[in-house]
Amino acid sequence: MNIVQPITDIEVVRDISNYLQIRSDRNHVMFLIGIYTGLRISDIRKLRVRDLKGKSHLEIISQKTDKKMRISVNDNLKSALDEYLKNRSDYEYILKSREGDNRPISNNQAYNILSEAAEALGIDNIGTHSMRKTFGYHLYQKTKDIVLVKELLSHSDIEITKRYIGLVQRSKDVAVNDLSF
Repeated sequence: MNIVQPITDIEVVRDISNYLQIRSDRNHVMFLIGIYTGLRISDIRKLRVRDLKGKSHLEIISQKTDKKMRISVNDNLKSALDEYLKNRSDYEYILKSREGDNRPISNNQAYNILSEAAEALGIDNIGTHSMRKTFGYHLYQKTKDIVLVKELLSHSDIEITKRYIGLVQRSKDVAVNDLSF
């Protein structure tokens, strides 16, 4: 199993976003939902138009934790969703598969989408969880509030959150790199 990392460089986030936008509105929206909400792909792929169209908040029950979540829809995400969802019916899946009438893409397909983008851009250690980790990492960098990040990611412990968003590894790297004999 590959360990995926958050995308810490904002320019790389923009590169992936642009790459996906050029190729597919659906795939671009998937990425935006991931980096702006911090949801797991298993929850993102189950979203329907009615869950986000014209809404200021997204309310779901997490598939993994069975916890109710209420997440503010960021203005950047809202703008992209308004355009993407404008001619879609409320019952449709947002990330509709090209196979079948109205089925969501699979977790595997979501992974393939991000993996292809990462490969094209020469980026390593990227997977579907990278979107969630990127959300957490950049939220922490902006707020320095690890408790807030923990709560938004629905983690049970701050240490889990620190490891999850790469803070523990980053601290280790800085400590080792600062050694001088």
